[in-house]
Amino acid sequence: MVRRGFRPNAVTFNRLMNCLCKRGRMKKAFEVVKIMSEMGCEPSIRTYNSLISGLCYVGRLEEAFELLRKIKNSSASPDIYTYTLVIDGFCKVGRSDEARELLEEAEEMDLLPNIVTYNSLLNGYCKEGRPLEGLHLLKRMQRGDCQPDFSSYSIILQGLLRWGEVSAAWRTYRKMRDAGFRVEERPMNTLLRGVCRQSVIDKKVVNDAMELLDAITEIGHNPSVYAYCLMVKALATGGEIDKALFHLHEMVRIGYCPRMMTYNVVLQVLCGGGRGDDALDVLVLMIERGTIPSGSSFGILLGELCQEGRVLDAFGVYAAAIKRGVVPHWKPNKGFNVQKVIQHWQGVQ
Repeated sequence: MVRRGFRPNAVTFNRLMNCLCKRGRMKKAFEVVKIMSEMGCEPSIRTYNSLISGLCYVGRLEEAFELLRKIKNSSASPDIYTYTLVIDGFCKVGRSDEARELLEEAEEMDLLPNIVTYNSLLNGYCKEGRPLEGLHLLKRMQRGDCQPDFSSYSIILQGLLRWGEVSAAWRTYRKMRDAGFRVEERPMNTLLRGVCRQSVIDKKVVNDAMELLDAITEIGHNPSVYAYCLMVKALATGGEIDKALFHLHEMVRIGYCPRMMTYNVVLQVLCGGGRGDDALDVLVLMIERGTIPSGSSFGILLGELCQEGRVLDAFGVYAAAIKRGVVPHWKPNKGFNVQKVIQHWQGVQ
């Protein structure tokens, strides 16, 4: 075009620049800028934005930052997109504090941050293990003109969960849901696991776990095996043993295999409440589903049966353990003749 006497305009140059910068071909991009200047075509802010985007893309962040400073001191005024590009670049390399300073600088120039600007900062805070600072920024967005979108909430929710801020994650989940956004299955399972673990300290959060479990099933999914096991354990230790039993059977119904620890917690709570028959049913469920009860499983039930004076049932449970090669973790009382059980079992064989 140039050799034939045509004079490309700024639009033509900018499109070529944008294409080169997206591919990281910065040497060629700067050559185009030089040609622009030689032909008397002044670079626009779109030209500079393409250059900054390309520099950040290839990891030349300091050069992008210097270019921003150069633009600010020139006749071409930077826009919020210019600042957002550098902010995002800083956040991706763990320099969120500098990114925040750039945000404040943009606001001093009456440039309004957009959702991309905020989400870049939220990502940066969470990546650096500072999700609570990201949460403060999210609250600022809620109070301002730029309302959080689905990505804003998801970034903070997953950041809080990743760094163990379960209580804050639960509150963020509630706000996200109230804002009309649907939380994805994976973070909901992670949150459910966190809330269930928290119930060991605070029994009141069991209700929160139940709410989460219902929400997961409402969107057509089942909790993960691990999350479901923790749910059953939380219900059992939280005094909701009937609900724990229901969900234990529900796990089995949908094809999950509960962990041994889950079974043992349920057995422990049932036996602690004098519910030997229910505990016996759980032991039978384990065996029917191909899970060989551990020595602890048998020991918990044997202790309860003997406590209830059901020596014959205890004989049967002990024999079932011997048949499967398991030694119960249990010290028999005087009324229980272990040798007699073994001899009886050998006679049956």
